[in-house]
Amino acid sequence: MTTTTDPTRAAALRSIALMADGDRADFTEVVAPDAVNHEADVEPPDCRVGGPEGFHATALWLRAAFADLSHHVEHVVAEDDLVVVDTTMRGRHVGPFATYDEHGAVDTVWAPTRRSFAVRQSHWLRVRDGLVTEHWAVRDDLGQGFQLGWVPPTPPYLVRCALAKRRLRRTGPPGR
Repeated sequence: MTTTTDPTRAAALRSIALMADGDRADFTEVVAPDAVNHEADVEPPDCRVGGPEGFHATALWLRAAFADLSHHVEHVVAEDDLVVVDTTMRGRHVGPFATYDEHGAVDTVWAPTRRSFAVRQSHWLRVRDGLVTEHWAVRDDLGQGFQLGWVPPTPPYLVRCALAKRRLRRTGPPGR
């Protein structure tokens, strides 16, 4: 992780690093109680509550699908209370990865491929008084889909995804 003495940058960088291995208490130290993750609208319902609880739920959701999850920081830019962290996210697809509709129901599921990926992402974080209060992201989802074999899908993979979706609808999101 890139180190810095600027507390605004430090909070933003730590919040990104915690996605790979932070526990609930760690998120409380860096995420404001009323923080909003603007990307949570396609995540499981547990992630949509915001604050440390929601950010931690997002981390658990990602970790359930991707082993060896990490973010390599490429660049950090800060202006006032806004920090942009340009990263390369890496991982290996080991569990079903699901997105959810506006009602919190399972929408799309990608069955595990066991493949590794490395994709660029830019995370935009608003930090006030040393705590993250807002998060947005710009991700290379298509590049990730190509690397993981989601795109273009083969007929057997589409069947595996349909079966994974059926299982997930019955059992609920992993990592609960």
